[in-house]
Amino acid sequence: MTRPTLEVRGAQFLLGNEPHLIISGALHYFRVHPDLWEDRLKRLALMGCNTVETYVAWNFHAPASGVVSFEGGRDLGRFLDIAAELGLDAIVRPGPYICAEWENGGLPSWLTHDKSLRLRCRDEKFLSEVSRWFDQLIPIVAQRQSNRGGNVVAVQVENEYGSWGDDAQYLAIMRDMVTDRGIDELLVTSDGGASLWLSAGTVEGAYPTGNFGSRAEQVLPVLSQWTDGGPGMCMEFWNGWFDHWGEPHHDRDAQDCANELDFMLSHGMSVNFYMAHGGTNFGLWAGANQAEDYQPTTTSYDYDAPIAEDGRLTAKFHAYRQTIARYRDLPDYEAERERLGITENPTMQPRLDLQLEHSHNLRTLPLWHSEGEGWPWVPTFEEAGIDLGFQLLKREITVFPWSDGAIVPLRFMELHDRAYVWGNGVFLGVADRNNPDQEISLEPALGDVAERQSLEGTTVELEILVENLGRVNFGPHLGDPKGVVRGIWYGVRFLNNWQVVSLSPESLLAACEEANGANSEHSASAGLPVLASAAFDVEDEADAYLDVSQCGHGIAWIDDFCLGRFWNIGPQHALYVPSPLLKPGRHRITVLDLECEHPSLSLIDHPLFTTED
Repeated sequence: MTRPTLEVRGAQFLLGNEPHLIISGALHYFRVHPDLWEDRLKRLALMGCNTVETYVAWNFHAPASGVVSFEGGRDLGRFLDIAAELGLDAIVRPGPYICAEWENGGLPSWLTHDKSLRLRCRDEKFLSEVSRWFDQLIPIVAQRQSNRGGNVVAVQVENEYGSWGDDAQYLAIMRDMVTDRGIDELLVTSDGGASLWLSAGTVEGAYPTGNFGSRAEQVLPVLSQWTDGGPGMCMEFWNGWFDHWGEPHHDRDAQDCANELDFMLSHGMSVNFYMAHGGTNFGLWAGANQAEDYQPTTTSYDYDAPIAEDGRLTAKFHAYRQTIARYRDLPDYEAERERLGITENPTMQPRLDLQLEHSHNLRTLPLWHSEGEGWPWVPTFEEAGIDLGFQLLKREITVFPWSDGAIVPLRFMELHDRAYVWGNGVFLGVADRNNPDQEISLEPALGDVAERQSLEGTTVELEILVENLGRVNFGPHLGDPKGVVRGIWYGVRFLNNWQVVSLSPESLLAACEEANGANSEHSASAGLPVLASAAFDVEDEADAYLDVSQCGHGIAWIDDFCLGRFWNIGPQHALYVPSPLLKPGRHRITVLDLECEHPSLSLIDHPLFTTED
C-alpha cells in the first residue's frame, strides 16, 4: 500500500497531486524519553503540524566502531511509526553531520580522533565510514517512505554544507549514498537563507531549502532564484534559541514569531519549526560552539520552543495554532485535545527537599586510585579511548625554583576544556580553556617553607581531573579533540609519562553505589570532588525538576539514568526529570559536584532559568 507522495510542481508542493503546505515541527527522538514520544508527537499534531522532522545522531547510535544500536531510546523506526499512526508525515535528516548543538555535531568521537581522516569531503576513509553507517541506517528510513506505505516524505542530503565546504562532488556522493540504498522520495538540502551559503550547499537532484529566524521577505526571493521559482521552504524556522553555560537564557516574543510564520504561510512558504519541542541533552550529549571563546551548551534544550521541555503548551504554541488555522483546517482545540488525551500542563511531583544520606570524596575511592594506563605523553580523550566524561592524569613531578626563588608553575597547552589540579593532596586550582595563558602554582603543595632554594629536588604527586564539556558541533573546530591537546608544560619542557584513568559517567555512578554499600553514614565534610546521594519515595508517576541552584558544577543521575550536567554559572538551575523515570516506588538521586562540598537538592515543579549576565 502506498500513501501520497510529496513532489515539486511549478511554484507548489503537491502531496498526492493536491497543493500542499508543509507545516512541520522539529522533534528529536534522541532528546525525549522514548515513553514520551507519543505524547510529544500528539502535542505537535495539536498545534496544527502535518509533519514531524528529526535529525539522526550517528554517535548516539554508534558508541564504538562497528557497534550500532537501534533499540530502546534509539529505535528510530518506532518513533517514525508512532508519528505515522498519528497522521504525521516525516522529514528525516540523516546527516552524517547534523550540528543540532549535539556533541561533535553527531559525528562519533572514534571517527574524528583519526586526524588522517578528513571530515565532510571526498576523503575515502570518511566516505567508507559513512557508507558503513548508512548501510544500517538508510534501510530503516527507506522502508517507511510514503510510496511504501509509510510516512517519510522527504530526506535531507548532508546538513548546512554551505557552512562547511564547497566540495560539490562530495555532496553528489552523499546524495547517491541515500538513493542507492532505496530513498526515492523527495530529496532536500538546507542552508542559510542567502547565496553565500546556498552556493556551496546545494546539489542537483535535491531541492534547496533555507534556514533562518526572521526577515522571510528577504529570503523568499533568494530561495526562488535557487529553486527556479519553486515553492519556498524554511527548513529551520529559528523561533527560539539554545543556551550556553554562563550566558543569559534566550526567549523570543510569541507574537513576533507568529507574525513571521504568518508571512511565510501567506506567501505559500512551507515551514519547519526549529524547534517545535526542543527536549533535553540528557547524559553528556550537549555540544559546544567555538568562536572567540569556547561556549558549552546547557543540558536543557528547551529552545524557548512552543512545546516546552516538559511538554507544556506555551503562549507561543497557541499563537502558532491560531496562525496555522488560517491556512489549514484544524479541528476544535478543546475537542481535539480531549481526543488525543493530553493536558496543557504536565502533572508534577510535589516539592520535596532531599536529604543526603551518603557523601564521599571521590579522591578517596578505589576508582580514583586505580592504576590506569601508562602513557609516555598526555593523551587526548580520543587517543585514550574516552568518549564522554573525565580523564584523570597522575604522576610525580620534581619541582624547581626560578632564579628569583619562585617555584616553576604548570601550564596547560591547548586545554579542552577544564582541569582540576591537586598536588600532594592539596587543591591547586582550575585551568580553563578560555584562559590559555593561565598557570597553576605548585607552591601550596609544598607547605610553609622559608628557603625556596632548598626545595630544589622536592617531589609533588600531581592529580589532574580533566573534563570534557562538550565537543564543538559547528564551524571550523568541528572534530577538535578533548583533553590536554598539546601537553602539560613545566617551565622549559613538557611533562611525560602519565598514568591515565577514564572516569565515565557510568564508572562514577558505580563508584558511588559501591561506596554507599560500604559506608552507610553521611559525612558532613567529605571534601571535593563530592559524590553524594539521596533516596526518596514517589507515590504517583509525574514529572519533576531537580533544583541544583545550591550546587556547584557537576553531573546528576536519577537511579542509573544520567540527567545531565549542572553549573551554578547558569542560566539553567534545574534539571528536567521526565515522568517515566519517577514511577511509584523508591528512587535515588546521585550527584558528582566538583565545586560545592555541601550540595543541596530538591525536587520542584518548574524550570529555573536566570537571565543575569
